[in-house]
Amino acid sequence: MKGGSVEICILAIARRLAKSHKVTVISKKTPKYPNKTQDGNLTIERVDSGSPTKYLKAVLDKIKGRHFDVIQVDNRPRFLPKIKKMFPHIPLSLFLHSLTFVSSSQIPRQEAAHCMQYADLIIANSQSLKSELLVRYPKIKNRIKVVYLGTDVHRFRPPTDKERSSVRAKLGVSGAYVVAFAGRIIPRKGLPVLIRAIHHAKKSVPNLQLLVAGNTQRKGYGAQVKKLAAQLKVPMKMAGYYAHKRMHQFYWAGDCFVCPSQKHEAFGLVNIEAMASGLPVVASDIGGIREIIRHEKNGILIRRFHEPSAFATAIQRLASQHKFAKSIRRTGLTHVKKQFSWQGTADRLIKLYTKHQT
Repeated sequence: MKGGSVEICILAIARRLAKSHKVTVISKKTPKYPNKTQDGNLTIERVDSGSPTKYLKAVLDKIKGRHFDVIQVDNRPRFLPKIKKMFPHIPLSLFLHSLTFVSSSQIPRQEAAHCMQYADLIIANSQSLKSELLVRYPKIKNRIKVVYLGTDVHRFRPPTDKERSSVRAKLGVSGAYVVAFAGRIIPRKGLPVLIRAIHHAKKSVPNLQLLVAGNTQRKGYGAQVKKLAAQLKVPMKMAGYYAHKRMHQFYWAGDCFVCPSQKHEAFGLVNIEAMASGLPVVASDIGGIREIIRHEKNGILIRRFHEPSAFATAIQRLASQHKFAKSIRRTGLTHVKKQFSWQGTADRLIKLYTKHQT
């Protein structure tokens, strides 16, 4: 499979489900992968895409006449009516990872409400997302459940001293206090707020270094971000796109991780990846993030997340108060292992689906 955080989630959950069930994932064709991949109980079948209509037709052609105990659709409410028509007696679930595919820019609210009538079960990845969905679609109240996402707690782990030194040397950040940021380089992710925060924080922590992983998706926006950092004399290293299979190494280079999101985040996968990797996390007190982070216990939540000075204070505190930073790091690591593993996510899904079949 190829793609962003949603595809990462689908594959990770499918692999865990396949430990005890036969799982078929239908995905889009890509030159990098064969049309069919078999790995034990997990089968990935790739079909033609193009337009959403063409992709749905290819999916329906692929699954027609086959038997499934449950069918899960991720993020595409428009697909539900036709799938339900083909499989009227099989439980059909809609797993929503964000508000994107039910927003007015993607689908009129009335049409989305109509499509969601065909789902026997609707899954949100946080209580925050569930609440937002209920405001828009109150009629789904009795069918919506929450299943938190997870991370690979074996790959995302604290590094050895040797591993940490190696990745820091490769990235050219040895000797610095490294503030890590990972995400799409788009306005809503708040990178300019973080740059300004580091400008403030450098007054008391002079060896600060900003390390950024992510793609620029808006033309010219990356140049604006670089210009701002240069103007404020903030040392910023753009590490570019990191394949997810290498992301744990990116976190290993950091001393803390900052997620300065400026708009609703349904969950915030990067925060639990950073916590699992042993980093203290500073994040906007927004959306599903506050369901992951307990303020001053396993991370720091920023209520005034539009203000760079609020992030600057948190960064300064972590850089100077070593005992506090160590406590945050330890608690965060324990919390993720206990609450946010992919196996835990899969187990909760199985429990929901088993209950729905009876």
